[in-house]
Amino acid sequence: MGKRILVVAPHPDDEILGCGGSLLRYIDEGAEVAWLICTRPPDDMDWSDEFLLQREKDILKVQELMGFCNVYELGLPATKLDQIPVGKIISKMSEVFKEFAPHDVYTPHWGDVHTDHKVVFDCVNACSKWFRYPSIKKLVAYETPSETDFNYKDGQQFRPNSFVDISLYLDRKLHIMSVYKTELGVFPFPRSLITLESLARLRGSAAGYEAAEAFQLLFERI
Repeated sequence: MGKRILVVAPHPDDEILGCGGSLLRYIDEGAEVAWLICTRPPDDMDWSDEFLLQREKDILKVQELMGFCNVYELGLPATKLDQIPVGKIISKMSEVFKEFAPHDVYTPHWGDVHTDHKVVFDCVNACSKWFRYPSIKKLVAYETPSETDFNYKDGQQFRPNSFVDISLYLDRKLHIMSVYKTELGVFPFPRSLITLESLARLRGSAAGYEAAEAFQLLFERI
């Protein structure tokens, strides 16, 4: 049985921003990678049918291009996770963890400024206890441009201690990120293709690679 990896994304695009290149590499190396999307557009906003349909098309397209073996959606309202009882979110997330039984879990960083990211991290953390989820061997936090890099509180900044060479996968990562047209902006906007490539080059230079993604290793048992 090959390695099973679960990437937890508060919103569609976080998975590509934070670890798209690494996941492409792992899939090419034979891993089964599943994608857990935590939120959907909230009901109290006037979303057009065209927008909602495009969102579904984007998710299907990203799943196809990435090669995810499964896509799970919790269907929780975006920007409002801090208004939902944490126990309810953990319960829904726990079902996915038990069904897919991942070995490695990728989560947003606890220091991200977006409240959805903070709540998701706390819930992933609760679903990572080895005695309740014995399949889990490793828990890793990824960085999300526009969220991780805007926390100015001491002690909460992202401190990378693990790097994955994505030199062969950077172009594919940028191509797949282009699917999310409404989430991209023009440089120097943090979610721009120039920013993503620059960050990959910077992380690569820290680890001796042409391009890399950086992570904070939180837990590992071998």
